[in-house]
Amino acid sequence: MRFEKSLEKLNIEFLKDKPLKDFTTFKIGGKARYIVFPKSIDELIKIIELVKENGIEWHIVGNCSNVLVSDKGFDGAIVTTTKMDFFKIEENLIEAECGCMISQVARKACEKGLKGLEFAVGIPGTVGGAVYMNAGAYDGEIKDIFECAEVLDENLNIIKLGKSDMRFSYRHSRLKEEKLILLKATFRLQYAGEGDLLPIEKANEYNQRRREKQPLQYPSAGSIFKRPTGNFAGKLIEEAGLKGYRVGNACISEKHAGFIVNLGDALAEDVRKLIYHTQKTVYEKFGVLLEPEIEFIGEFETPLFEIPIK
Repeated sequence: MRFEKSLEKLNIEFLKDKPLKDFTTFKIGGKARYIVFPKSIDELIKIIELVKENGIEWHIVGNCSNVLVSDKGFDGAIVTTTKMDFFKIEENLIEAECGCMISQVARKACEKGLKGLEFAVGIPGTVGGAVYMNAGAYDGEIKDIFECAEVLDENLNIIKLGKSDMRFSYRHSRLKEEKLILLKATFRLQYAGEGDLLPIEKANEYNQRRREKQPLQYPSAGSIFKRPTGNFAGKLIEEAGLKGYRVGNACISEKHAGFIVNLGDALAEDVRKLIYHTQKTVYEKFGVLLEPEIEFIGEFETPLFEIPIK
């Protein structure tokens, strides 16, 4: 109650005992004790101070587009940044708060004739999530256009990191290694030159390809697995004969085997069982361990597959 009263006193928006399936792109997830919506960096810092003072477990998210939340929910505070959504474009530099939808930032940049973010127009996550996982598609990645960022460290100090500080690699950044929270990021783009395909046309072309190849008509968390070295997760899953395989109402997409889709009221445990079965089957057939790309929130009964010790 003290936590709630503190939020109310500070006029910080929050919900109590609400199902997280209403907030995830997977449309899966049990109730969270609290869902809190900071609208500024100051509010975000205050919320983190409060959860620590009150001994409340907490987890920070963006648009919940790359997560699977347990059916048991989360007995703590989910802090969602989607209302921290200010961004500006000055010349070829974009400064965006962590909660901005990366697709909206990318589209606005493309409309201004700036190239480099076309790949992100169809990505349903936030700037924070995109930087956190070095999001990418169609041979483009966040690291390619990243300039610098302001992040919050464990002691709630705001520090500035340049590109070389971020330790970007495939679907990875320093933010994953350390308890750092992205507050805002700056991206450096380039103006399209003569003879270049207009950025907005290139972005629309990418989106058309997404519509043709991805199961966008169903709730999902995007690609479930990271791309294994020298191969593709979807290709291995398809070759293992798993297209269309389902557990409950969680199903490996018939359209793109790299996706698990929610056919309607799927449970998180259905998805975890499907992930385990897929990992085990692909490993037994090809000797490749598929590593999940998505994040998991809460407690699960079904483990992830581990390579047997010989």
